[in-house]
Amino acid sequence: MVKRFSRCREDFVCEHCGAQVIGDGYTNHCPSCLYSKHVDIQPGDRRELCLGPMEPVSVEVSREKYVVVHRCLKCGVVRRNKAVKDDDVEVMIRLSARPRAL
Repeated sequence: MVKRFSRCREDFVCEHCGAQVIGDGYTNHCPSCLYSKHVDIQPGDRRELCLGPMEPVSVEVSREKYVVVHRCLKCGVVRRNKAVKDDDVEVMIRLSARPRAL
């Protein structure tokens, strides 16, 4: 059986905006600009070789929770990640007003 999630606590500097991000083991994007990095094949495994920047392209509501939709600017893969309480609300609002661009 394939393990579907590996918790990996990592701090990082956002490659898009330069913010210092303190990880909690579930952190997968910058709370300031919502950009991510394409590092996982399965959540938390850090096995993806692409390593491209993941642009936040939209916000969706799923089961009454917000989800940030990212698209890799290098390979085009699309991933959905839960929004967290520390995410910049203004950025979320701007993303939610955009037409869906996938």
